[in-house]
Amino acid sequence: MNAFINGKEVRCEPGRTILEAARENGHFIPTLCELADIGHAPGTCRVCLVEIWRDKEAGPQIVTSCTTPVEEGMRIFTRTPEVRRMQRLQVELLLADHDHDCAACARHGDCELQDVAQFVGLTGTRHHFPDYARSRTRDVSSPSVVRDMGKCIRCLRCVAVCRNVQGVDALVVTGNGIGTEIGLRHNRSQSASDCVGCGQCTLVCPVGALAGRDDVERVIDYLYDPEIVTVFQFAPAVRVGLGEEFGLPPGSSVEGQGPTALRLLGADVVLDTNFAADLVIMEEGTELLQRLRGGAKLPLFTSCCPGWVNFAEKHLPDILPHVSTTRSPQQCLGALAKTYLARTMNVAPERMRVVSLMPCTAKKEEAARPEFRRDGVRDVDAVLTTREFARLLRREGIDLAGLEPSPCDDPLMGRATGAAVIFGTTGGVMEAALRTVYHVLNGKELAPVELHALRGYENVREAVVPLGEGNGSVKVAVVHGLKAARQMVEAVLAGKADHVFVEVMACPGGCMDGGGQPRSKRAYNPNALARRAALFSLDAENALRQSHNNPLIGKVYESFLGEPCSNLSHRLLHTRYGDRKSEVAYTMRDIWHEMTLGRRVRGDSD
Repeated sequence: MNAFINGKEVRCEPGRTILEAARENGHFIPTLCELADIGHAPGTCRVCLVEIWRDKEAGPQIVTSCTTPVEEGMRIFTRTPEVRRMQRLQVELLLADHDHDCAACARHGDCELQDVAQFVGLTGTRHHFPDYARSRTRDVSSPSVVRDMGKCIRCLRCVAVCRNVQGVDALVVTGNGIGTEIGLRHNRSQSASDCVGCGQCTLVCPVGALAGRDDVERVIDYLYDPEIVTVFQFAPAVRVGLGEEFGLPPGSSVEGQGPTALRLLGADVVLDTNFAADLVIMEEGTELLQRLRGGAKLPLFTSCCPGWVNFAEKHLPDILPHVSTTRSPQQCLGALAKTYLARTMNVAPERMRVVSLMPCTAKKEEAARPEFRRDGVRDVDAVLTTREFARLLRREGIDLAGLEPSPCDDPLMGRATGAAVIFGTTGGVMEAALRTVYHVLNGKELAPVELHALRGYENVREAVVPLGEGNGSVKVAVVHGLKAARQMVEAVLAGKADHVFVEVMACPGGCMDGGGQPRSKRAYNPNALARRAALFSLDAENALRQSHNNPLIGKVYESFLGEPCSNLSHRLLHTRYGDRKSEVAYTMRDIWHEMTLGRRVRGDSD
């Protein structure tokens, strides 16, 4: 199909929208609501306007490019005076009831609305009604996500990713007209709702309406308190995402620069969460072997991901007997820091503050769970996402890209294997666990060490893995994204699945694309494959590639824990999860609202 954009002939496939054709041919059109990665084009922001001429019509039309298909011979103009005037007016209207306190916004310096305002040449706003912004909901009840509707522009991206990508469906459109905003289903608060805290909505929100809870000030208080011993841990996915915040290419590893930056901030102890990932493999692998030998129900589901655990508790609690009791690496390291490390350093646990650097907003809620307190003391005191850590470094004038690398603190809990680093990508926990399970059963290493059958990128990937002579094979599955997790759980509960071990990560791609990782404007997780490749490279470059070969793991069992799944390890490294599902009856009005909302989220015109 042939058409013309700004006087230049272009070719495109039938059915392509004007916006798609323009992008494919190098013509920029501003957008705010559209997000091609998740198939979202509702046309609600009205800033992607263009002027079109059809042969059958005498004059031009102004249309939204994201919802208008290209026609044969159509002439399209993106920057006419009338288009620019209408775009400026539309941005003015978006700003009319918008909270203008930009300096305090979570998207300060990284706001798509500001970008569009600059593009359309806005020099001032004639209409501003701050009382509207102040009257809207600001929900800070959740430890993970803050919902500030004074900044919302009703793009519906968050609803689309929550519903269509994650299948959680916690977010809904409430109100009408000028009172329209994004709320939680059944008019609940963020903390009491079906939200699982995964934070994928914060990655797609173009403004600051949905953001991770900011704990930077609390961490600064810890750092500058001379009575407090600060212990930081650095997650695997952070090391391949943080560099993007400082202009490094996607997938660049800052494994060495991270500890250096933390010491410049004043951290007393810098540990690697990967050490605890190796520890989790020893515990979870032992738990799997116990179930294979006639213990509890199969399949065993992994429990490292707090977003997945929240989803199981709130949406599918019948699966909880299948979920591993082993805590996540974050919580395992926090528990050991305030026992094993505190004893070794001769520091009272009450003086310690454990701070996690995580790619995940749900980790904030996990750290706050009551079951992860002992004698009223939290195992993990604060969690900073990758984005928060980057903001803290910039505030303190630290340029990560120019730092010399340094290791985490050794010989306590600062060394890890390649198996631990791949925890940051989907399939990594499964691969790491099977490397160690094979060794326990056979007394020798799995060869080759890479399990490529588990390294696909489908949302559900299955494999049959031989466990050595006389041990048969196990059928396993790797699942990422909660929509796929629901399908897997429903198959297990219906007796239609025969897996032995299932890994679940709430976020598509796993932790490397967690809700706390760096955002990309006008795109959803475009750097996933680069981050993934970097994690696999770190594994391949490590001299130790199996968790059981980490000498510090052997030392902690020998001198403190005894053995995997011992009484002490159960007290410190295991837990139980409970049913948090809420039942709500639907009215016909609710159902009709859902039907009409579904069309708006998908961008249907009928």
